[in-house]
Amino acid sequence: MMVAGSFGLQQFSNLRYQYAKKQPVTPEEMKKYGVSMKNRKDVTLESEYDKVKSVDIENWENKRGPRPWEEQEDQPTTAKH
Repeated sequence: MMVAGSFGLQQFSNLRYQYAKKQPVTPEEMKKYGVSMKNRKDVTLESEYDKVKSVDIENWENKRGPRPWEEQEDQPTTAKH
């Protein structure tokens, strides 16, 4: 049991050190792959708070999502109250 445990821990240790050596992706590399990123200076806690503060949370409509066991055509087009 001790021998099997050490082999299992060895595999987890290898994964840990294998992925710890990876470098973060730069914005230039992200553009190369077609992913657009916002500038870090543009996204601040205050700007995100202002966006959330402007959302109207008093007026909302409950929409029922599809269930995995239901057919797509069984779904009503609008919610009935």
